Amino acid sequence: MNLTMYQVDAFASRVFTGNPAAIVPLTEWLPDGLMQSIAMENNLAETAYLVKQGEDYGLKWFTPEREIDLCGHATLASASVVMEILEPGRRQVVFHTRSGPLTVTRAGEVYSMDFPARPPVVVQTAVGLVEALGGKPQAVMASRDYMVVYGTEAEVLALKPNMLALSELDRFGIIVTAPGAAEGVDFVSRFFAPAAGVPEDPVTGSAHCTLIPYWAERLGKTRLAARQVSARGGELDCELLGERVRMAGRTVLYLRGTITV
Repeated sequence: MNLTMYQVDAFASRVFTGNPAAIVPLTEWLPDGLMQSIAMENNLAETAYLVKQGEDYGLKWFTPEREIDLCGHATLASASVVMEILEPGRRQVVFHTRSGPLTVTRAGEVYSMDFPARPPVVVQTAVGLVEALGGKPQAVMASRDYMVVYGTEAEVLALKPNMLALSELDRFGIIVTAPGAAEGVDFVSRFFAPAAGVPEDPVTGSAHCTLIPYWAERLGKTRLAARQVSARGGELDCELLGERVRMAGRTVLYLRGTITV
């Protein structure tokens, strides 16, 4: 069986930045085991699969280790494949996912995603969390993921986490965040999910479902500029919309090819 696959850098304005995702359009779903094997072979943070459903699309995401319930950068990348390659000229698409319908709208080269907000709450610090991350955080909160708040961007950048210890925690991933140091950047973050086969994710849309409501309340504003300070880096234009969040960014096509399975 030959399948077309695209690799797209999401939340990026040039190739080799942002977060790469593999996108595989299908006519019908493959067995879960095969989709997982392809994701493992790709060895990217996420491989996404699309199936046309009327005017909309079904969308599934797989890390090298498991299927997940929400992924921002691979949704952004999937939208660009639909609106630039599969259906050129289209300006909006709805994806049906494990997290409900997700709408992506295109304006010029910018894609805006409408996602559910996942506000964090204060939780008891998990045993070993702070020791595995390092530094001296100001707060530990959680939604799907742990969110650990530091005082400065420099502290976030200096972290050298123990990935083995983080992989043994009871949440999908760990977000670390702090106020942005550069002018025009409201907050920065990093994201680790070693248990899912993603030691450090370059740019994580789903983490911003938690980051946006937290920083909107803390800073007293609903429109925010975010930067994920991974080695590749990525920038997100963010907005809190009640129980939803909007995240916008650009994409760059890196690869178009055929896989044989």
